[in-house]
Amino acid sequence: MLDTEEKSAEPKLPTASVTYEVTGEGTADLTYQARSESGTAVVARRVSLPWKKAVRVPLGKPPIVTITLDAKGGQARCALAVRGRHVQTATAYGSYGRATCQGELPTPENTTDAVASAQGES
Repeated sequence: MLDTEEKSAEPKLPTASVTYEVTGEGTADLTYQARSESGTAVVARRVSLPWKKAVRVPLGKPPIVTITLDAKGGQARCALAVRGRHVQTATAYGSYGRATCQGELPTPENTTDAVASAQGES
């Protein structure tokens, strides 16, 4: 007997909408979590500020954005929102100043309950 059923691809991990924003002047190196199921972060060098990016982050992976200022220093502020809700802000100051904004997402095992409660459903 022939196996004529289509093979379905492995299911993708569910994701949540995350918005990263970095304000300030000049440039900074940024590292942020995006749609990498392996957990690999995106590194962007010498990004002109202000900068804003909306991405989908897999559930169970912490959304995070890190700022690193250059030798000129200055000031830059990161902000993180998950599903449109503000989660955290932090400020980097001075030469090679650093700041990190991080949040939490539910694990994929708790997806149905977590998504329903995040959307105000029961």
